[in-house]
Amino acid sequence: MPQHTGDFGAYGARGVKGSEAVARQLDTLAGGIATPVTTRRGLLARLHYLTRTEHARAAAREAGLTVTDRTLKAWLAGGRSPSRPNLERIETAYRAVRRHNVARYLLGRLNREGRGTRVELHPLNQSQVPRPRQRFVEFRTLNVRHWDAIVRAWTEGDLQALDDAWTDQIVDLGSQWGQYEYVTNVGFAA
Repeated sequence: MPQHTGDFGAYGARGVKGSEAVARQLDTLAGGIATPVTTRRGLLARLHYLTRTEHARAAAREAGLTVTDRTLKAWLAGGRSPSRPNLERIETAYRAVRRHNVARYLLGRLNREGRGTRVELHPLNQSQVPRPRQRFVEFRTLNVRHWDAIVRAWTEGDLQALDDAWTDQIVDLGSQWGQYEYVTNVGFAA
């Protein structure tokens, strides 16, 4: 069985870790507020989402948004604007709460009662690799039936656990799984 790639990109190959591509796709599927947090509309939408319920408030505090109720009311009323670090905390808290809220729904859609979801693996870009060092890597598909560990790691924001869970799935490609540790894109729908 191949080992993990130790020195990716040494000869000019380009791509991202498969687990990062999976996290990006899960973020896309989770959807959310499209307006940036730097605009008034985007800020208000995120603040309303984070303060709507006690559960959302607790999750926002866990994610690092620790401001007083007075400050929060001033932001909502438009009397004050959050600083740049607070805008980043609001965005981080929003993403964390959104991931938590949609995780169960996504998990059900991806697992599809044990039938799983077809995943497309787009190979890494070798256009900058010298010809003798290029290897034959083709577009592959894989049916992932167990998304529990992947979605759990994504929800918690644990990149190492996500990478481990993704590696556990791609070993189903057989002896070629190491060629798909880095990819240009991973595509799937829920």
